[in-house]
Amino acid sequence: MKASQKHLKGMSYARYGYLFALPFIIIFLIFTLYPTIYTFVLGFTDAHGVGNETNFLEAPFDNFRRILNNKTFMTSLRNTVVIWIMNFIPQITLAMVLTAWFTARRITVKGQGFFKVLFYMPNIITAATIAILFNALFGYPTGPINEILVSLHIRESGYNFFVNKSASQIIVAFIQFWIWYGSTMIVLISGVLGISPDIYEAADIDGANGFQTFFQITLPNLKTVLLYTLVTSLIGGLNMFDIPKLFNKGGPDNATLTTSVFIYDLAYTGKQLFARAAAASVLMFIIISVCSAFLFWLMRDKDAIELEKIKKADQKAKAKQRKEAAF
Repeated sequence: MKASQKHLKGMSYARYGYLFALPFIIIFLIFTLYPTIYTFVLGFTDAHGVGNETNFLEAPFDNFRRILNNKTFMTSLRNTVVIWIMNFIPQITLAMVLTAWFTARRITVKGQGFFKVLFYMPNIITAATIAILFNALFGYPTGPINEILVSLHIRESGYNFFVNKSASQIIVAFIQFWIWYGSTMIVLISGVLGISPDIYEAADIDGANGFQTFFQITLPNLKTVLLYTLVTSLIGGLNMFDIPKLFNKGGPDNATLTTSVFIYDLAYTGKQLFARAAAASVLMFIIISVCSAFLFWLMRDKDAIELEKIKKADQKAKAKQRKEAAF
């Protein structure tokens, strides 16, 4: 018995951790890291089509220059940003309202589990399915939405949403909002539940009302979770593909053309300009990285940074005093 206990004490379990992590590492290297590096390399070549010879360009940044001078790419980038903003603002607003409702200490919401499942359910359905569903709902002239408009005498012959730029963008933004607000709500609720109850009890003792508690305690303590939500939404929003592609194929007149759809069209819809598609992908990678870094800088904990500076200055002063005392 003692021998077995000694054997267990001398065992190193670190190798088992590496062993369990090995499948993820292998999959990450093959399906994420290698394609990312290969895409970067491809952007400096003349790759086009399948089976054609690929050579590095004499002017290495030619593909990037062509993409930046491409009016369609700039249109797709503008569309992507506009549609993301149109869906993210109501998404985070509604998610915050629902979070405040579900986590309120003075209100007991009956059937919380049912409502949470109901709000989260659109996120379970695939984006492609939802895009096709909304395409059918807004169909012209016999879609359900148009039948309602005609029956209510709002429009005599329905309305063709697919030829109106603003309408198409609003519908795509609404679909994005409808899919993701439930997921954002769940993340925010998890963040609120992670806040120490002692803080709320102290606020109750001090006589803080619900609004004061939410804006002065909950929101400041949710800063990290909000940053995570904002960054992940930014990354997902700037990579929108399924919904704008399947809802109206980027139309009308490129109104719902996003950068991901633009890259797909370059690479796979007859043009097969792999190198330029790779260059556009790299540019989007850089844009997303810069925007994410800016968000991290903007939402940094200034108080913690200031305390760290004071701590370092104090340590330097004490070290200086010890040196002077030694002499």
